[in-house]
Amino acid sequence: MHQAFIYGALMIGLVWGGVMPSQARSAPLPVRVVVVTTFEIGHDTGDIPGEFQNWVEKLPLSQTISAPGTEHELLRYNPQLHVLGMVSGEGPTHMAAAITALALDPRFDLRHAYFVLAGIAGMNPHAGTVASAAWAGHVVNGGEAHLIDPRETPASWPDGFTPVQGSVPNERPRPPLHSIAGDMAFTLRPSLVQWAYGLTKDVPMPDNAALEAVRQTYHMFPEALKKPHVMIGDTLSAETFWVGGRMNDWAERWVSYWTDGQGKMVTTAEEDIALCQALTLQGKAGRVDPQRILILRSASNFDMPPSGKAPADMLAAEAHEEGFVGLKASTDAAYEAASPVVRELATHWARYKTQVP
Repeated sequence: MHQAFIYGALMIGLVWGGVMPSQARSAPLPVRVVVVTTFEIGHDTGDIPGEFQNWVEKLPLSQTISAPGTEHELLRYNPQLHVLGMVSGEGPTHMAAAITALALDPRFDLRHAYFVLAGIAGMNPHAGTVASAAWAGHVVNGGEAHLIDPRETPASWPDGFTPVQGSVPNERPRPPLHSIAGDMAFTLRPSLVQWAYGLTKDVPMPDNAALEAVRQTYHMFPEALKKPHVMIGDTLSAETFWVGGRMNDWAERWVSYWTDGQGKMVTTAEEDIALCQALTLQGKAGRVDPQRILILRSASNFDMPPSGKAPADMLAAEAHEEGFVGLKASTDAAYEAASPVVRELATHWARYKTQVP
């Protein structure tokens, strides 16, 4: 019974990973770069592109690999570049599950792989504009907190958010970043982030008349009026799709607080904290290298309305897709900014396999 139980468990694990025992004995597929996206619209090719389609069609990622038990149910691979592409599904839960499943899959050798998340995000108009792309230096958890309803928040507080291990918004000393209360912030390898930015800072970003019209409504925000460009900027990761100037003020404060004043909130997205958490845990088992993470977020929309407009009106416009004029531009920007990094890593593997920039 005991041996049968062990064999059955092994079979379940192998089938969940998408391979049968005979396949598991073969050498794992070498992977130099994992391109991580969070959603696709419709099919992977030939229709309206989400985050994944540009990679499939342009890099390209022509080979399909079954991935049962995952949101997208398949991976894509470029056998010449040894680049693997995936769609995690939206939200931190999907991301954590997808990355963990991938790291445990015996079909792939990810020990030296670089993970490049290339996805869209909301943009802080104090920091940038729609269709710009930002390489994150810090990822801050915007979902792990105590929260008092704004109607009951003390008048002296800037907002109702406090650390889980605290009772006031700016608890001092600041609680630890990684504890039983959760992972609050990750700092990506600074030299790698600077290297990626240096490689792509002059790459032109998409622009059009519709984007210019949106920019002009933010006349009180100098950074929002600039043309789209590649930049360095930190990301706040939270599952709640928040909107508005007061929430933006909180996000700026929260990022500054958890980075000891070193970080600046530029983009807001959902999945980044889960990517860092999952890869850090799998790194402890030697399956991946957490020093090889890059996160690029391109802006599909602003996270707050222009002066004189209400957040509820902004939400209503976005619900009818009127506020997402930057969707296609942002998915294009994510590919245009991240693909030179992916190609550089993959085509000069003899250098980057053992030497992380």
